Parts: sequence; structure tokens; C-alpha cells
Amino acid sequence: MSALGELERFPISVFSVVMGLGGFALALRAADDHLGLPSAGMGLAVTVVTSVLFLALLGLYGLKGARYPSAVAAEWAHPAKISFFPTLSISLILLSAAWLPHAPGLARALIVAGSSLQLVLTVAVLSAWLYQTTFEVQHSNPAWFIPLVGNVLVPIAGVSQLSAETSWFFFSVGMVFWLLLFAILLNRLIFHSPLPEKLVPTFFIFIAPPAVGFIAYLGLTGGLDPFARVLYYTALFLTLLLLVQLPRFSRVVFGLSWWAYSFPLAAVTVASALMHAHTGLPLFRLVALGLLALLTVLVAVLVVRTAAATRRHGLALEQP
Repeated sequence: MSALGELERFPISVFSVVMGLGGFALALRAADDHLGLPSAGMGLAVTVVTSVLFLALLGLYGLKGARYPSAVAAEWAHPAKISFFPTLSISLILLSAAWLPHAPGLARALIVAGSSLQLVLTVAVLSAWLYQTTFEVQHSNPAWFIPLVGNVLVPIAGVSQLSAETSWFFFSVGMVFWLLLFAILLNRLIFHSPLPEKLVPTFFIFIAPPAVGFIAYLGLTGGLDPFARVLYYTALFLTLLLLVQLPRFSRVVFGLSWWAYSFPLAAVTVASALMHAHTGLPLFRLVALGLLALLTVLVAVLVVRTAAATRRHGLALEQP
């Protein structure tokens, strides 16, 4: 396939790689802050690599938009692919959180840009859902959490950089739509046809809303209360539910959708580190360390497999 043909098929979902690596960087920093591991330097290195990767991917997708606007429009009209457009704004928000201890000025610019774009994309995607005429129940999938629940990420970086009301606004939108979509998706998964194999890894996205919600809520309130515990234990249960099904997930053919494993696992790792920090209980330290070890192995596998896929398929990354 020619380079131009590869560029036309360059997917918006590629920014899920940035989400996964950004989450990994935050998990490494949390391990240094709350678990006593000397991992801050590695976290900074991952942040730098992730930032460079983000700029490269942004340039390539911008070039795709300039040369093949119809291909971008087709992704926007697709019932699954449209949900991945906010991975762009979420990447900015995660990079803001990752850079905050090292470059506060850069972090503030990133959170302002990321939260503004997140709001625009939330309204745009929800409007597209409300007025479309072709979606059916079987088109819904856990990736639908990304456009709306992604708002919960804003307070993680924004609580110290934006106004309190701004952070509460994004948190409220994300948490309310999490509950609504959670019910919709459970109905779809239980009473309708199974997810296509390619989308099976997106089951892990179920972990992200309560885990990220817990992290954001702690930042907003400053303490551990009953609602925070509900969020954390919900995330922990969903993690357990999905981890016992790893043999089933391992049979899925590799694709970019595998990166859906990484960010949710990073989120529950950070959440567990924070639970240890707030309770002092050794159990939560063990849980966080175990999850961090699993996350580290997972990210290494994903990087190697993605590099191999890029060598085989170029910018298209996958076979159609």
C-alpha cells in the first residue's frame, strides 16, 4: 500500500495509545508519591516520550484531515469510531496532569486547551448521537463512555489550575452520563448480540469511569468519604470481574483496540495507590503494586505489538 493510502486509513483511535502511555506515566508518579517506589524519573521519561508521540500523531492526523477530509468525515459518521475523537482532548488533559509537577505553565496551557476541546467534542458527539438515523442497539459499545465520561478527567489536572466550579461542572457531566450509559450498555450486552471480537478489549473501559471518578473526587473534596469508597470499590470489582476473564481476552487478534486495556488499568492503579495513601492499609499497597506490575508488562507488550503492526501495515496500522 502506498504511503498516501496508508495515511487515508490512519485511524483516529490511534490517540488511545497516548491515553494509555499518559495513564502509565501518572501511575508511575503515583507509585513514587504513595508507594515508596523510585519511579518518578521513569514517569518523567514516559511523559516526554508520550508528548513527542502525541505531536507526531497530531501532525499525521492533521495531514490526513487536510488531504482526505472525506475519510475523517466517514470516521465521524461511524457508530464506533466517532467515540474516539475525544481521545484527542483526553490526551491533552492527561499530558497536563503528567507535566504539572515539572512544567506548571505548560500544564496550564494543556488543561485549558484540553478541557475546552473536551467540551466542544462532548456537545458535538452527543448532538450527532441524538440526530442520527442509522444507529441501532448493537452499535453501542463501551467506547461510548469516552466522549462523555472523559469529562471526569478534567478535575484531575484542573483542580489546581482551573476554577473549582469549572472542575465540578466537568465532573458532574461525566458522572451523570456514566450512570446513564452504564445501564444502556449493560442492557445491550446482556440482551442483544455479543460485541464484535475487535471491540472485546473495550470491556476494560468499564473500569475507567469509577476509577477516574474516585481520583477526581478526592482532588475536589480532599478526603475519603462514603461516596469515594463506592467509586473505588466499584472500580475494584469491575477490575476483578475482567481480570478473571483474561484467557478470553488473550484470544482476541491484536489491534489498536488492545490499548483499551491500558488506560483503565492505569486509572485503577492510581486509585489504589491513593486508597493506600488515605487509609494506610497495607492491602491497598499490595493491590496497587500488583496492578502496576501488570500494567508495566501490558504496556511493554502493547508497544512491541504496535511497533510490529506499524512495520507490517504502515500508518494504516491494521488490516481493514
